[in-house]
Amino acid sequence: MKDTPGWASPGSAPSDGQEPGASGPAEPAGRPGTAQPAEQPGAGAQDPGSKWSKEQPPPSQWSAPTGAPGQGQAPPPPPPPGPGWGGQHPGGGYAGPGGHGGPGGYGPPGGYGAWGGGWGGPPPAAKPGVIPLRPLGVGEILDGAVSTMRTYWRTVLGISLTVAVVTEIIVVLLQGLVLNDSAGTAALDDPSASVSEVTRAMGDVMLGSGVVILISLIGTIVATALLTAVTSRAVLGKSVTTGEAWRDARPQIPKLFGLIFLLLLIAFGIALGGALPGILVAVAGGNGDGAAALAVLGLFGAAIVALWLMVRFSLASPALMLEKQGILKSMSRSAKLVRGSWWRVFGIQLLAAIIANIVASIIAIPFALIAAAVSGNSVSNLLNGTGGDLGWTFLIVSGIGSVIGSMITFPITAGVTVLLYIDQRIRREALDLELARAAGVQNYGAGTTPGS
Repeated sequence: MKDTPGWASPGSAPSDGQEPGASGPAEPAGRPGTAQPAEQPGAGAQDPGSKWSKEQPPPSQWSAPTGAPGQGQAPPPPPPPGPGWGGQHPGGGYAGPGGHGGPGGYGPPGGYGAWGGGWGGPPPAAKPGVIPLRPLGVGEILDGAVSTMRTYWRTVLGISLTVAVVTEIIVVLLQGLVLNDSAGTAALDDPSASVSEVTRAMGDVMLGSGVVILISLIGTIVATALLTAVTSRAVLGKSVTTGEAWRDARPQIPKLFGLIFLLLLIAFGIALGGALPGILVAVAGGNGDGAAALAVLGLFGAAIVALWLMVRFSLASPALMLEKQGILKSMSRSAKLVRGSWWRVFGIQLLAAIIANIVASIIAIPFALIAAAVSGNSVSNLLNGTGGDLGWTFLIVSGIGSVIGSMITFPITAGVTVLLYIDQRIRREALDLELARAAGVQNYGAGTTPGS
């Protein structure tokens, strides 16, 4: 479909030979079987076939002739007022229930109830699936994501559980085999630690957290890709199995990972560019405190730029999966859909992330406490970071809680992203017309979008 579909004003075009708004023909037609004589020269010539009188009444009393002269036929009475307008008021206006008015106006006060026989606003939008086919509000987007999970729970939870289990297994193995040995955070709590020790400890913590966040991000985007087919069909009221979702998403999976890699590369390049002035000052042997302050300031500015770009490209994943686009084209599509609505897209995605994190924390925190008790680490040591290396018991028990939390939060974040993409296309490209046709809705948009 075109990115900017054309819209036409409702209503019909004027008939040929008739001015817009005219209530009758331009001139009276001759009767059947009567020859139309040629026009005689001269200003006073009269067309006998027209049946017009030579003596015309004043303009305010003008009426078209309805019969031959001499029949004495009176003109027809005016048509009764349409439904909802009421009768003619003695004061000169139109009275009736729900109109505008009193004497001289359009009926008694009461709003627009009398127009068109009690018009009360546009009819409700068609809703063949989890959302109405019109521009959506924030609550409708969140409700659509939850409704998709509730209605098609077998497919949705099956996909979410599979992605969450694979993701968590990778995280647990990395934490138990690799990150646990390098997470020397004791220097962060030691006041006498040197700058190099604190820097090394902070690097270890950032490395471990970054790897975990990266794996979780990949799992979230993969879940979004697989759940895109489910959500897009849920909008039409159609179900899809896990196998069908996988077959639909599989050709685009390599492009999806390429998209993830490119976005991460862009974010890393922006962060490096922000910290580069401070790094150069430190390498040149300048003031250490000044170099650190410059690096922090640069990272802060880079974080703002990276956030702006990530929101701008946040709809690239559903564009890539649903439109079967390439990597750069899907990023361009996302930027076009987000343009002019950055704060709205950011706010909705931030709200969805907050809700998902709250739900995940409610589930994960009890499992973390149970894991600490079972593994022999006290809760105070765990919170203070002095519990030593995390054992396999702790990692496995807490990982179970993370799997359960991800199984519930993946559909929320994925559904919000897909529905936000659909909402932006409805607002900008009238996608609701295509969705209505695909869902089999009859006469959707008739009279309002002619030619679409």
